[in-house]
Amino acid sequence: MSYSSYGIIALLVYAIINRNILFDHDSGKATPAQRSYRGLILAIMSYLVTDILWGVLDQMGLHTLLYADTVVYYIAMASSVLLWTRYVIAYLDERDAFERALHWVGRCFFASVLLVSLANLRWPILFWFDEQGAYHAAVLRYVFLIVQIVMFMLTAVYTLVVARQPKGHEVLRHRAIGMFGIAMSAMVVAQYLYPLLPLYSAGLLLGGCVLHSFVMADEREEYLSTLEAALKRERESKEQLEEAIRMANTDPLTGVKSKRAFVGAESSIDELITGKEPLEFAIAVFDLNDLKHINDTLGHEQGDVYIISACRIICDLYDHSPVFRTGGDEFAAILEGRDYASRKSLLAELNKRMEANQSKGGVVVAAGMATYDPMQDDSFRSVFIRADKRMYQRKHALKNMAGALRSS
Repeated sequence: MSYSSYGIIALLVYAIINRNILFDHDSGKATPAQRSYRGLILAIMSYLVTDILWGVLDQMGLHTLLYADTVVYYIAMASSVLLWTRYVIAYLDERDAFERALHWVGRCFFASVLLVSLANLRWPILFWFDEQGAYHAAVLRYVFLIVQIVMFMLTAVYTLVVARQPKGHEVLRHRAIGMFGIAMSAMVVAQYLYPLLPLYSAGLLLGGCVLHSFVMADEREEYLSTLEAALKRERESKEQLEEAIRMANTDPLTGVKSKRAFVGAESSIDELITGKEPLEFAIAVFDLNDLKHINDTLGHEQGDVYIISACRIICDLYDHSPVFRTGGDEFAAILEGRDYASRKSLLAELNKRMEANQSKGGVVVAAGMATYDPMQDDSFRSVFIRADKRMYQRKHALKNMAGALRSS
């Protein structure tokens, strides 16, 4: 069992450090290199399982099962080599003659091992077990080891040469892939010298940890950094858009909602009316008296002060409703909730204040109000028109009062 214990440790380490890759079902977003890496990990873990079973079966003296496991062992080892070459090709993505040659050599190596492993069932050209159950390697076993050494060294040298071109973290990742090839070459040589030791598994464990730490983990960190930067840009864009919308919906002089916001509110309420939603709202329309006279006699700066003062009066009174500046001297409020319930008293209070202001030469605001009636109103506009008409009636009444005051 001492032979198998190393394979068990290696298998557990692979399962732990590659858990995200092994159990990530969203493979559609994976790059070709990431998909190749996942296949490589599965092949290596399959090989480790056969290596673990080899030690167990040998210890138990189950020679028939040991023979079958050895056949699968060689096939799994060849598949790990094939998938290693595919991973290197996919990761570097150079698409040159060397990569094409490496691809075909990997496939030929796997096919050769598969055919020889099956042929070994009849002719012991790869390995055999003697009458005592002792394992013996045949000539082709050593030939395949030499081919593996050459393939691992070629991928290592090629990757390290290519690694001169990238910059930053990518150089480190290329070198880590090259070191995997060098480590595996060294372990295959050691396996050649000591065929009954789990040295190939040791090389896979060492190389797998290097790949995970310096390639996959580094790529993930870089991806997360890129994603975080993209999310930050998206948040900033969203904030800028929200600020632009807020500014577009805000009147720059008074700070209340703009004509654009009023149009948006009208559209939203029209949708509710069309959908036969139960609604309770009223519209109050306001217009400033004497603004043109102030602009002409005192200047536009004083006119702006007059507008701001009038707006403050409206907002203070209708403090539970959205107030909109719909024109130069025109305002509107959509009354809902508490202001809707108190709409008549609020209008009466405003009219009382305006009559007092008019007698003192203060700010004068004419107001008109209409309540939504589902029996006669099929749109927001129809309510607004009634409110606007009443506002103009009130405006004329205030002017008549002003004329009467001047005459007296």
